[in-house]
Amino acid sequence: MTAPRPAPREPFWTWGDAALFISLSVPSLLMAIALSRGIFLLFPNPPGDGTRLLILQFIAYGIWFCTLWLMLKFRYDEPFWESMAWRIPWAPMKWTVWLGPALVLAVVVLGEAMNTPIIDNPIQRLLKDRWSIFMVGFFATTLGPLAEELVFRGFLQPLMMRTFGAVAGIALASLPFCLAHGPQYSWSWRHILLLFLASVVFGAVRWRTNSTAASTLVHATYNLTFFVGFLLQRKELLN
Repeated sequence: MTAPRPAPREPFWTWGDAALFISLSVPSLLMAIALSRGIFLLFPNPPGDGTRLLILQFIAYGIWFCTLWLMLKFRYDEPFWESMAWRIPWAPMKWTVWLGPALVLAVVVLGEAMNTPIIDNPIQRLLKDRWSIFMVGFFATTLGPLAEELVFRGFLQPLMMRTFGAVAGIALASLPFCLAHGPQYSWSWRHILLLFLASVVFGAVRWRTNSTAASTLVHATYNLTFFVGFLLQRKELLN
């Protein structure tokens, strides 16, 4: 009778693996650009710029995560979702459903207290028609949070926590998350600070529940609440 394989430590990957995965982001993006251009040639009426950009992001994320799956499979013989701590259900689940909207309220109140300026967000400029609104809303509340949580809370944060401890690890994993969104907010320090605080909450949920699915839900409902609020302010976009 074969003895069961011992469970790997969490995380079982190394900083070398992290460096390799991050370095593969650029080749993944270049492959996605080439592939998406080929796909768009098949359309009799090419989609608008916003839709093209989002499709490009979908493809780039798909290719990039395929490289992570290959790394986990062939270097460690470990499953992808289990390695990323995608655990359902988690305890406690009830409060995480409402944490995203509550976090939006806290961020809005704090933003007003800091007199945070209104910035011409490039994402908002993509919202030119109903199809673009649907695509942006879909990405912002599903694949976007999923991909970001897998990278920053599923892959990077456990490595940070193992090296620097829980509190520092959560904070340090939030820094590249903010840097990735910096151009979106024109590097406004107030917006980046608010984003950092939200990211710390996502990281704390991941740590408290030991589930990346939990932090993804909070991230998705956080984005959804902001998106619904934006549409309520810009009803003309739906006409």
